[in-house]
Amino acid sequence: MTEIEIKIRIGDPKAMRERLVGLGAAVSRERHLERNVLYDFDSGALAASRRALRLRTTGRRATLTFKGEPRKSRSFKVREEFETQVRDPRGARLILKALGLKEAFAYAKHRTVLRKSRLTICIDETAAGNFLELEGERHEIVKFARALKVRRADFITESYVSLLAGPKPEGGAD
Repeated sequence: MTEIEIKIRIGDPKAMRERLVGLGAAVSRERHLERNVLYDFDSGALAASRRALRLRTTGRRATLTFKGEPRKSRSFKVREEFETQVRDPRGARLILKALGLKEAFAYAKHRTVLRKSRLTICIDETAAGNFLELEGERHEIVKFARALKVRRADFITESYVSLLAGPKPEGGAD
């Protein structure tokens, strides 16, 4: 599957939720806590190739996700993505460790999920601030962003890992 998404920095999540519902979006999952752990080899091979392996847990549910290297795009974050549900997050962690993977980065966020047609809209509350994430086809993202009065110049294509890690020192690696 190909994932196409953007983030938009927002202020008040509750006010944004009301605005989204006013634009015809329907809540498909109420606000909940997600814990995300990215795994990598000691060599950092996944990060070096701009790929990611993430185990996301929400309560007793978990999802294992592989994200491929981002494709070139000026306005959107586009990458290959494979996901599978995991019944036993603890068992999954043990398997990843046995394969030589280690926890490379962890973060939590509160997320509310809405849908409008085939567009997935998430309100994410993170330590780096509050964001709206729009995922779907490019034209759907642009159309909905216009309805929100958001310009393409305000689209954020960085990952939460990058946003949470903060600005890089001058001369530092990507």
